[in-house]
Amino acid sequence: MAIQRREFLSVVGSGAAAGLAGCTGLFSDEGGNGGDGDGGSGADIEGEELVLTTTTSTYDTGLLDEVNAAFEERFGTPVQAISQGTGAALETARSGDADVIMVHARSQEDEFMEEGHGVNRRDLMFNDFVIVGPADDPAGIEGTEGAEEAFATIAENEALFASRGDDSGTHGTELGIWEESGVEPGGEWYLETGQGMGDTLNQASQQGGYTLADRGTFISQQEEIELGILVEGPVEGGPELLANPYGIVAANPAVHEDRNYDLAMGYIGFLTGQEGQDVIENYELDGEQLFFPEAISEDPNFGQYVPEDWQPDGGTEAGEDETDT
Repeated sequence: MAIQRREFLSVVGSGAAAGLAGCTGLFSDEGGNGGDGDGGSGADIEGEELVLTTTTSTYDTGLLDEVNAAFEERFGTPVQAISQGTGAALETARSGDADVIMVHARSQEDEFMEEGHGVNRRDLMFNDFVIVGPADDPAGIEGTEGAEEAFATIAENEALFASRGDDSGTHGTELGIWEESGVEPGGEWYLETGQGMGDTLNQASQQGGYTLADRGTFISQQEEIELGILVEGPVEGGPELLANPYGIVAANPAVHEDRNYDLAMGYIGFLTGQEGQDVIENYELDGEQLFFPEAISEDPNFGQYVPEDWQPDGGTEAGEDETDT
């Protein structure tokens, strides 16, 4: 599905409302009056803390502070955020050390759910990836229509490319583009930083190289680095290969019984509800919107709840009648 700005409902749809309503008891006192009567937290969650593991891009852009502050203000519950690449974030959750996970690599999210570690996944927001490089553009990729063509040209010219090399969502997308280009990257021109997006952008800038970056992190750091966007992503009409959707999923309480499932679902309900989606939509840096909410839509993607290749037992297509006639 092509990336586009969605038409948001003026009122929370029934599905999103139900998700948050399911946690109403968690955030209210016995009388249902919201604890202290002014929208604060109820006695049930005093002293509790939500543990979130998420990507470096949500942290580097400042979005994480914004949404977590809104959640804490609304419910009085602090959020302990662990900022990692997607692969590391999911490993933290597999180890039972997170209540909720916010990442951007659907194939890894699917594997996490298929293993039984996660439940109740929701589409949350999107932005896109861009290919950035120095102003003199030694490989001559500026304006290239395809991401794979740009990568192939960088490799052909052996121009420095800084890869995160950290099993993050960004790294996974990068490897997918190399595969599409028919190039197996390696050699002196290919630098694996093993770092987050911000550090990788800095290294690419310092060494006059190229890299793949999520648009949000690039915008947040563009005043501090000497790199520019040379190949756009789909937010600005570029190829769909550079799409960057984010999902959010709760740790499965049947597998990780010590995790706070109720609080995780409260957080998911808040971020995918109208208030949380408004925070995401209205967050800007230097007048530019960094992320685009997509949890509330007039045309919801029902595939968000299960792994993309999931089929019912027996291979019956979803929606078919399995009843004997």
